[in-house]
Amino acid sequence: MADVRFTLLNRTNEIGANSYLLEIGDTRVVLDAGMHPKERGDGALPRYEDIPHDSVDAIIVTHSHLDHVGTLPILMRDQPSARVFMTPATSALADALLHNSVNVMKSQRQELGIEEYPLFTHRALEELTPRIEPRDYEKPFDLDWNGTARATFYDAGHILGSAGVLLEGVGKSVFYSGDVHFEDHSLIRGARFPELGDRSLDALIVETTRGDAPRPAHYRREDEEERFIGDIRRCLDDGGSVLIPVFAIGKTQEVLTMIHECKEAGRLPDAPVYIGGLSTKMTIIYDKFSNSTRRCSPDFKILRDMNPITGNRRGRKRIPLERGAIYALSSGMMTEKTTSNGFARGFIDNLENMLLFVGYADPDSPGGKIRSAQPGDNIRLDEGLPEVPLNCGVEIYDFSGHAPRNQLLDFMQQTNARQTILVHGDPAALKWFADQIERAVVPSPGKPLRL
Repeated sequence: MADVRFTLLNRTNEIGANSYLLEIGDTRVVLDAGMHPKERGDGALPRYEDIPHDSVDAIIVTHSHLDHVGTLPILMRDQPSARVFMTPATSALADALLHNSVNVMKSQRQELGIEEYPLFTHRALEELTPRIEPRDYEKPFDLDWNGTARATFYDAGHILGSAGVLLEGVGKSVFYSGDVHFEDHSLIRGARFPELGDRSLDALIVETTRGDAPRPAHYRREDEEERFIGDIRRCLDDGGSVLIPVFAIGKTQEVLTMIHECKEAGRLPDAPVYIGGLSTKMTIIYDKFSNSTRRCSPDFKILRDMNPITGNRRGRKRIPLERGAIYALSSGMMTEKTTSNGFARGFIDNLENMLLFVGYADPDSPGGKIRSAQPGDNIRLDEGLPEVPLNCGVEIYDFSGHAPRNQLLDFMQQTNARQTILVHGDPAALKWFADQIERAVVPSPGKPLRL
């Protein structure tokens, strides 16, 4: 029987430029092509130099977050013969995200002096797009022209279009979870994976994002939503406004859905809702796929039914600051030069306002610094601008799009693969799962594992 080998292409064992090489006999597949969110220039790329030029048969992208798709054009350029697969929704979102990434890199070249930026251009994206072959969930497809290996996408419940993937060939089977969430969100449904325990998997490649700590035993999403909505209502009733920093893909649409449903039910006043940054373009795509993906409310279209006010900090429709309004603005970590960061300068010094965090924020990001600050602390939102006092209220909620560690552990145990490969986690998370799962392994960057 032919060998199957796995190689971690990340430069370190952490959440970053996620990418993995899977060799199924003579078929070479790269799983995901991420960009590291904290690195710059060539340091943000996976170890593509470890893959010989034009040696890959297929590239699979599980979803459209930057840490999974951000360097796809570079990988496609290096592997001109590779077929490229993702779900239709991921293809649409990735196209918008990558074009936006070009604009961001151009700005960073000018502002930070990063000479190698942009790593790719708008024209390159347009030329590469025809190579992408969208594939629907639960419909097997060949990875190479010889038909020696095949793959099947399954809904991973993380964001629109996200997928886990079953890979089969040379008598071997491997399942890659991608980023996964098993519970329903407000808008999209949780993962729908096959019964993997019956398949005698040779390997399970699985994310471990939330392995560093358990979710509180008393946690209920319904309670968290009630707390979130209650805080919005009290702030608006007291004459303040609410700023919700959100990631453009996933969090924006989930938050808007929650707000809309509560307005319709009379649990929130009919306050104006503003969205801005990349969020608007991504919400258009979410609405486009409303009737062709698994939704909690299939007929609901955010922009049509909710009619939020759209604007862009740098555009003609500058977002105004007004009392009694809700602002869902990207980015989620309030990164410098983003819409939420710029808007916050005239917002966080007001005692009546509230700043509500609904997703992850790196501790070193402006959002992370606010989360760890005390009331009245001065916050540097932008290194080139004066500090701003933090006078507004700050609350943090758990609406993570990643499965909590107890659910991931159950998934790993029920799958009962011959080998469990732990990825997409910080060292503490990787270690915790490695201690729990027999035959689990934490791969070393660049060192192939035989499966």
